[in-house]
Amino acid sequence: MTIKRLVAAMFLASASNSVLAEESFTVQDIQVEGLQRVALGAALNNLPFNVGDTVTEYNLSRSIRTLYSAGHFDDIQVLRDGNTVIYRLRERPTINAIEFDGNKDIKEEQLSESLAGNRIEVGEPLDKTILKNIENGLTEFYHGVGKYQATVEIEVTYLPRNRVNLKIKFDEGDAASIRQINVVGNKLFSDEELLSDIESKQDLPWWRFLSSDRYQKQTLQGDIEKINSYYLDRGYLRFNIDSSQVSVSPDKESVYVTLNVTEGEKYTISGVRFVGDLIGQDEFIRQIMPLKQGQLYNGALVTYTEESIAKLLARFGYANSKVRTIPDINDDTKEVELTISVDPGKRVYVRRINMSGNSSTKDEVLRRELRQMEGAWLSNDALELSKQRIQRLPYIESVDFATAPVAGIDDQVDIGFTIKEQPSGSFNAGISYGNDMGMSFQIGVQQENFFGSGNSAGISLSTNKYQKSISTTYTNPYFTLDGVSLGGQVFYSDTDYSSASSNLEAYNQQRYGFGANVGYPINEYNRLNFGANYVVNKINSINEYDQLRHFRGVLLDAQNPDGGYRFTNYELSAGWVRSTLNRGLFPTAGLYLGATIRATTPNSDLTYYKVMFEARNYIPLSNDHAWSFLSKLETGYGNGYGSKNGYDYTLPFTENFYAGGDNMRGFESRIIGPHAIFRYAQTVPGLPDPNYGSGGFPSGPENDSYQVSQRSIGGNAKAVATLELITPTPFLSDDYRNSVRTSIFVDAGNVWDTEFDINRYAGLTKLVTNQNQPELIDYSDASLIRATAGVSLQWISPMGPLTFSLAKIIKKYDGDLQENFSFNIGTTF
Repeated sequence: MTIKRLVAAMFLASASNSVLAEESFTVQDIQVEGLQRVALGAALNNLPFNVGDTVTEYNLSRSIRTLYSAGHFDDIQVLRDGNTVIYRLRERPTINAIEFDGNKDIKEEQLSESLAGNRIEVGEPLDKTILKNIENGLTEFYHGVGKYQATVEIEVTYLPRNRVNLKIKFDEGDAASIRQINVVGNKLFSDEELLSDIESKQDLPWWRFLSSDRYQKQTLQGDIEKINSYYLDRGYLRFNIDSSQVSVSPDKESVYVTLNVTEGEKYTISGVRFVGDLIGQDEFIRQIMPLKQGQLYNGALVTYTEESIAKLLARFGYANSKVRTIPDINDDTKEVELTISVDPGKRVYVRRINMSGNSSTKDEVLRRELRQMEGAWLSNDALELSKQRIQRLPYIESVDFATAPVAGIDDQVDIGFTIKEQPSGSFNAGISYGNDMGMSFQIGVQQENFFGSGNSAGISLSTNKYQKSISTTYTNPYFTLDGVSLGGQVFYSDTDYSSASSNLEAYNQQRYGFGANVGYPINEYNRLNFGANYVVNKINSINEYDQLRHFRGVLLDAQNPDGGYRFTNYELSAGWVRSTLNRGLFPTAGLYLGATIRATTPNSDLTYYKVMFEARNYIPLSNDHAWSFLSKLETGYGNGYGSKNGYDYTLPFTENFYAGGDNMRGFESRIIGPHAIFRYAQTVPGLPDPNYGSGGFPSGPENDSYQVSQRSIGGNAKAVATLELITPTPFLSDDYRNSVRTSIFVDAGNVWDTEFDINRYAGLTKLVTNQNQPELIDYSDASLIRATAGVSLQWISPMGPLTFSLAKIIKKYDGDLQENFSFNIGTTF
């Protein structure tokens, strides 16, 4: 084959060109050589001519550029043999693997995403011309975060079959610290005032190890905006940062920042007027607007006014409104007239709402929580409230929504809610055998999202030597369409509290009954609940301690004093709940208030009441809610009403309040509170009798003795307070924030018996059987407070919620049978 013309073009360093004389010819054939991975048809499709076309050298040169633009070839040569055009191609190598080495500040996921945007990913052809740009771009990134010593190098390893491996090697080095920040031109405010609230810190001493003086370009830009806002919020409308310089020391370890400013003078507002369409809300907007004539100009108030008007318009469906403030500055009078331009745009309607991510929960369960309706205008308030209501459900971990314009329609959007579910219940099962316990069997299931219906259902069954119990519960939170809930429960238990682990004074209790409850929503945040229960109690094998005298006097059968106690009660309850929490589990913001009163009816065997109150307030300390502060209060009080057999009714000991364990971490469960007191009559010897001995006679009550039990009996009053700092969980990704929580806490409180009369034991002799015996404490004294401090870890596991707490008791009494350091595991929040 004789070559008559050659046009060689090589891209990058190997490229060369030949100047050809303009001569046209008709193409009879096109041949392509060197193809391995690229299909012949794909290569020919990129050519600007076909067989039979008349072409010139210009057309051939153009075809080279076209083939290069396809991105598949490193070298292209075009040759002519008569009327045959021959292309000799060298394909770009295919990327076989990409490896990162030494990167710490940039995650591999971020690097891979960035490289993919430049078509540098496994399976793609390698364009070596952009490797240098990538190296420079990554180096610039490190310079932006203060690492001026950082270097990035891309190493290319060639493999058989025209493949390459890429290894991106990072040497990040140390970050440069800000040695000094200078503000030049400020006379009204000192450097300390201007720099006190910015994030960039300079030349920190060693003891401020929790702070960082690392230079970061983005942080500095934000700090410049803060300084600008500092002046604008104080009326200096003409303030300007003329220039900013960043100087790096020769060793690249220190940075010096200089800001040149012009402060100007203060300006006052001479007037505020509106232009545009206020959709009929003119008067309301003027009332809520904080900008007033005669006041000092304030940039923050101007921004707040714009945002408030935009939010108000969004409530009425004007989601794309434009609100801007136009200042008319009079430098002679140092006044500014503000013109607020309002363009609401078109009212936007919601065409469709879509749910995704809810694999277990039915769509209807989520949709009944929505306050933004399809077909209605788009309201940001309704959307946020809908998100909040869905997120409060205990089986939802997180909720996000996004709006998407409908193609071809400028006043409609679709809304997509993305749901992330979490374990919605707990399951436990087990079987064991022990010498003391005998055969033990237990199984329990509690499901807050029963078969995805949003209904709550549970069943629990356990049996061992000391306890037999079974219970079932069911609640439908949407028994009616307007949110009236209906639920019920059936239960039976037979428990022997003689076990040492119960921490209670020994007795045996059989309890069974059933009940129902109904709830009524008042508004989005408030709800009323009502309930009724029928409960039968049987108590026997009880140690008759002194605090039982009222209980014994009311219920004891004089004909059968060893028969124990049996009483049937009819209970009614009423409650109020107000919740603005942002989530159902692990909330980080909002307030919860709950109050309940439960009382037995006058025809019950025992007449009493219990009042309980709980308050929880979550205050986010950071914008992302990673840090939050919780304050919590639990109180309770109960007592009897009416009398029988000359005895006033009191709260039955089976209804007493307890503390320790879940609500007082660090203390054993139910250990806090009054202990049982046993009172013994003393005897004096009788006269000698030759037939029957001397015998003995009881002495007067003033000579009695008493003994305090190591076990608790609870009390009729309780108060427990908690202060808790919620922190990010160390060494754990933010992806698990909604299922794992770490906190530092202080719990304080106590349980009292307000009916206890300590004067009954004044002057009596205390019987001491061991050195750990508790002291006689006045349980009605509210100053007796116990406290613990520690760290808690909460986890929503696939088997249900778990709480691990490591606590140290910081205030206790000599009578508390408790170690100073403890580790508790619980299953409630």
